[in-house]
Amino acid sequence: MRKLQIWMELNGSWWENMYKEDFRNMIEENRNSSDSSSAFTHTNTVTAILITAYSVAFAGGGIGSLTMSFVLVKMNTLSVTTTAIINLVVVHSLLLFTVPFRLHYYVNKTWIFKMPFCKLVSAMVHIHMYLTFLFYVITLVIRWLIFFQWKDKVEFYRKLHAIAASAAVWVFVIVFVVPVLSLEYGRSGSYNDTTCFKFHKELQQESVKALNYTIIAAVSCVTCVLLGLQIFILVKVARKLSTSLCSHQEFWAQVKNLIFICVIIICFLPYHLFRAYYIQHVTDSEQLESYNEVFLSLTTLSSLDLLSFVLSGSRLFKQKVGMLRSTLSCC
Repeated sequence: MRKLQIWMELNGSWWENMYKEDFRNMIEENRNSSDSSSAFTHTNTVTAILITAYSVAFAGGGIGSLTMSFVLVKMNTLSVTTTAIINLVVVHSLLLFTVPFRLHYYVNKTWIFKMPFCKLVSAMVHIHMYLTFLFYVITLVIRWLIFFQWKDKVEFYRKLHAIAASAAVWVFVIVFVVPVLSLEYGRSGSYNDTTCFKFHKELQQESVKALNYTIIAAVSCVTCVLLGLQIFILVKVARKLSTSLCSHQEFWAQVKNLIFICVIIICFLPYHLFRAYYIQHVTDSEQLESYNEVFLSLTTLSSLDLLSFVLSGSRLFKQKVGMLRSTLSCC
């Protein structure tokens, strides 16, 4: 009996310790789960805006990229503008590949794809924005060279030249930009693996601040120069074609150039102007981080440009515009 009593006491003590350990593990899991869910700081309104913006960019950008790809396949021209459009298709497609992962995160409020991939998805939005801006500037400059008759046409004489020019841009991005972003993201603090797109701690570094201010100033100045020059050209065309302005192709060609600049002003400029304020007050409120994400999401709407190009070039769209102009002129 004595041995049985000792065995029961030992066995009971073992079961008690096991239950205590399980209970502690359960509390720890609940605490970790609570921490990870609380790390998602966006309100329901901000989350809805982010989901809507990225969904519109994904749907419209995807349709535009596919349609423009079919159009470009049928073209044999080697112009610099066409090459820039081809690169726009590529950079938009790369962005659209990462958008579903962002949507998954905003819907489920938990990142399940590990931190290295989070850095890549986060960096892709910035790479897309600045490459799109670069291709816009190249396209506008080429068109203005032709307008001022400095060049009758600007084109590559061989396809190899077009490929080489495009490859030079992408090699620069892959060799210099992507590694720098990958190495710098997440160096200034420890980040939760279940939380993504929260790299605001990097902005506390003076070097990162200086780089951001430089980029903001450069984008703002270039945008103002582009807008001022395009307005000057439009006024010059209006004076030259004082009568029946809307019936001349030259005028509508310059209006198309203005659309590029409008995309920059609507999609890119608000993010950079707000970011100047955000950098100065990054530690003041977590809500500012949500606003920064909203402005960043607006930059992805530039992927709708290809869809607008397709619509403006379609015969049905031109017929409807022509009928609308006729109606307005009769009134």
